[in-house]
Order: sequence, then C-alpha cells, then structure tokens
Amino acid sequence: MTEMPLRDQFIAGMARAAATVNVVTTDGPGGRGGVTVSAMASVSADTDKPTLLVCVNESASASRPIRDNGVFCVNVLRDSQAYVADAFAGRFRDEIADKFDAATWEATGTGSLALDNALVSFDCRIVAQDRVGTHDVFFGEVQDIALGQTGMPLVYAHRAYGSPARIEAARTLAAARAAQGPLVLACFHTLGPWLLPDLLAECDGGEVRLIEGDHRRVTEALVSGEAEAALLYDFELSPAFDAEPLLELPPHVLLPESHPLAARTAVTPADLAGEPMVLLDAPPSGDYFPSILRAAGVEPKIAFRSSSFETVRGLVARGLGYSLLGTRPVSGHSYDGRALVTRPLDAPARPSRVVFATRRGMPLSARAERLRWIARDLYSTAD
Repeated sequence: MTEMPLRDQFIAGMARAAATVNVVTTDGPGGRGGVTVSAMASVSADTDKPTLLVCVNESASASRPIRDNGVFCVNVLRDSQAYVADAFAGRFRDEIADKFDAATWEATGTGSLALDNALVSFDCRIVAQDRVGTHDVFFGEVQDIALGQTGMPLVYAHRAYGSPARIEAARTLAAARAAQGPLVLACFHTLGPWLLPDLLAECDGGEVRLIEGDHRRVTEALVSGEAEAALLYDFELSPAFDAEPLLELPPHVLLPESHPLAARTAVTPADLAGEPMVLLDAPPSGDYFPSILRAAGVEPKIAFRSSSFETVRGLVARGLGYSLLGTRPVSGHSYDGRALVTRPLDAPARPSRVVFATRRGMPLSARAERLRWIARDLYSTAD
C-alpha cells in the first residue's frame, strides 16, 4: 500500500482540528477586501498591545489590500452567520455582486470594517508579516475590540460548519449518585420520542433530568459525568463505556403513500437508484444510510438533508423523496398529517443497535440500576 504523502496527511489531519470561522476585512488607500479564514490565533496578550495572527492565501483578492493598507479587522462569526462565511469564501459569486452586501458593516478606528453583531471584532495594525509557502502570515497589534452579544461561535472541522454545545459544569460522580440529586439520563435525539415515554413512565418517582442531542453531545455527557447513563446507537463507542444491547433496528425505506414503490413488499437499493433521497443527516445516520446504498453499488442522490427526524418524515410525505430510517414510529402519518408507508430494505445491512451505556467500572446509583432493569424488560433483544 502506498503511504499517503506527508502534505496530504497534514491536510487530512488539520481537517480534524476545529477552528473558529472568521472574516478578515481591510479598507484604505490599498483598497477594500475581505476573506474567510480559519487560521487565526492569539500570539500574546502581554506585548505593548495584544497581538494575534491571521494566515491569508496569497491568491486571495484580500491579501494585497491587507498588505498595502497595513491594517485588518478579524470578525469572529457566530453560529448563525454561515451565510457571511460562504459569501467571503467566494461561494456566492453569481448571486452577490459585492460580497460586502451580505451583511452590515461599520468602519473601525483603523479604517477596516467590523461586522455588525459579530461575536467579537479585533481591529489590528500589522506589526510584522511573513510569507510561508502559499500564505501570507500577518501579525496584528490589536487597537480596539468590539464584543458582540454573547453566543456560540461558528466552527469549521471535517470540512463542514458546526457549533459547539455548552456543557453544564459536570457534577462529581459521587454527587451524581447521591440520593438527593436528580438522575441524569442522556438520549440520542431521534430515540427520545420513541423510547423515553414508556421508560420514564415505569420509573419509581424522583427527578429525572434529560439531556437530548446528537451522538457527540450524548457521549460527551457520559464521559464528563454530566449524565450517569445514556441511550444511543453503538456507533464508534469508546472502550471507556459499557454498552448493553437493547434493540436491533434493521433499516427500512420511508415513502409517501402515493409512491410507485409503496406497492412493493420490499425495496432494494437498485429500486432507489436515481430517486431523490431525504437524508437524516445526524451522526451516525448521515454516514450509515448512504453507506448501505453504496455497498450495493448505488450512489444516493441526496436532495435534502435534515437533522430533524420529523422534518425528514414531513419532506418524504410531501413527495420530495424517500428516506432510509431505523426508528419506525407507530403512526403512519407525518407531523402535518400526510400518509407515509414503510417497506423493508432488501440489502445485507448491519442493523442499527440501540444500547444502554454507562461509564465502565463506575458503580451506578440505585435509581440508574433500576432504570437499566426497566430498559431490559421493555426493550432488550439480547439473550
């Protein structure tokens, strides 16, 4: 096997390193410019004035104006400003004649432009610069800082935008097991509406606090001790967890009632070739379901993506495509009342496995142990 070149390894590795998304702007005699960058970092707070650096590709149209003006403003975007990031990354060239029209700006003391309602804006004068490979590295002495309303930053990792989730201060595990404390249960968000009502109805009183979110949020809650137990899929679980299988969910095809394939008793991946797909785009589903089709030689034609289970069902019911799902609600209607049908997917796919997960080697409180026994009685398919 040919080893991946070091440069390619570096690019692949850095794609896994999350960074804030920033729009760097400048204005002055050298012209106006702006560009989206993720390579921004603090250098020191203990120089005469705080110093940071940004790396700008020499081919970017903003690079020369930044050099010529000697000033720039770093605008750290909030998680609702991905549109601004895309505009300054050049993704809307045909839609927007001037990318600065994508937002509202205010001139700073250096003459650069600060984004209205950025998470924070750093107005800088260049004190040093260097060329490293294909990038200009600008060291900026911070002249002024504009702090916007509190919020979450837009982050970039795995070549996609995201937002960090706030984790409440984790209680100690001893406190988590204390009788006076609530039982904290984390649950993968699409499983909650289906599994939690019956499970919690069998509980023997006392406060139960729920944490619902995607795979990352649920596993983080368990690792940190914020949650004592979790219901989730056994997707790439850490060896630090004990995971007891509860359910196996073979994939099925979700179709609008009027779809020609609804007349079949089962549907094959070949039947779905060329059909628009509505993808439940929440890990692990976003990778798992397309991989089933690709393993059968069918490239999915993804028309819509949503992290919401009910939105996916609604789009399918409206006739905008099919979907592959594991969880199968009893109701045959979408949230807005349109009819849906499910058909088995005739493919050699590994079922999704739902597990009751806890931290390995950590004794459970009596209430958490009781919850595990209830889950076994209600759902377990493991002998």
